[in-house]
Amino acid sequence: MEAFYVWLRETISTQATAGVLPSVLYYEFVINALFCAIVIGPLLGCVGTMIVAKRMAFFSQAIGNAALTGVAIGVLIGESYTAPYVSMFSFCMLFGILLNYTKARTKMSSDALIGVFLSISLAVGASMLLFVSARVNTHILESIMFGSILTVNNLDMNVLLVVTLITLIVGLPLYNRMLLGSLNASLAQVRGINVQAVEYIFIILVTIITVACVKIIGAVLVEALLLIPAAAARNICRSLGSFVYTTMGIATISCILGILVPMQWDIPVPSGGAIVLVAAAFFILTTIIRSVVPAFREAKV
Repeated sequence: MEAFYVWLRETISTQATAGVLPSVLYYEFVINALFCAIVIGPLLGCVGTMIVAKRMAFFSQAIGNAALTGVAIGVLIGESYTAPYVSMFSFCMLFGILLNYTKARTKMSSDALIGVFLSISLAVGASMLLFVSARVNTHILESIMFGSILTVNNLDMNVLLVVTLITLIVGLPLYNRMLLGSLNASLAQVRGINVQAVEYIFIILVTIITVACVKIIGAVLVEALLLIPAAAARNICRSLGSFVYTTMGIATISCILGILVPMQWDIPVPSGGAIVLVAAAFFILTTIIRSVVPAFREAKV
């Protein structure tokens, strides 16, 4: 992939120098960020539709907080704190599976149980980081929570592409089953779908997607991109197909504009915040459209 990244950067930089593309695309770190945005936008947008349908709004936040503990464990076992992917993926997958296992054996609602796990993971992660603070920069906490899409490197992009490939191979064939299980578990069982198995697959996919994106855009922004575009699309969509594609489009456009607009016009807003603000603008726009245009008032997915 290294050769591909070099070719991509040189090609875009040349076009930016010639004035064909915006001048900010001359810089490699902007090209890296834009590449990640184009991958992350559709990925989180697609998964976000099921997150909203399953009322698991805070699950990605809980996984993001669990990543703190994963980083601390990684440092303790000798991993680099700048890329502790083995420990983050391992701990967060265990965390997600345990959360789903607990949910299946209690009568607690998903939101309540996720809230409990979220609080525990944040407390444990922050406490463990105190024990490894002598070995690492304590600003690692900030990077996990808020990320930095303008500082991604080749390893981050490789991990993101591998996770995207796994999601496509595993998730696409099961997407309709997972969506049906999210909307109507009883009907899914009648149609012969193993709802519990599909649920665990979904949890694992969301977990690895969240961990891959946490290093790049942070836990807070992952949650925002899983929720806001889906909520915006739900205001104006009448079918599941349009809901999915509209959500993916809003998430992707939000990522691209959030990176390019502040840099192109020297607006003093960080890229992560700008991405969320663009997505929020879409939500406000679709809310206004739904309330003003009669044709959209009955839109419901």
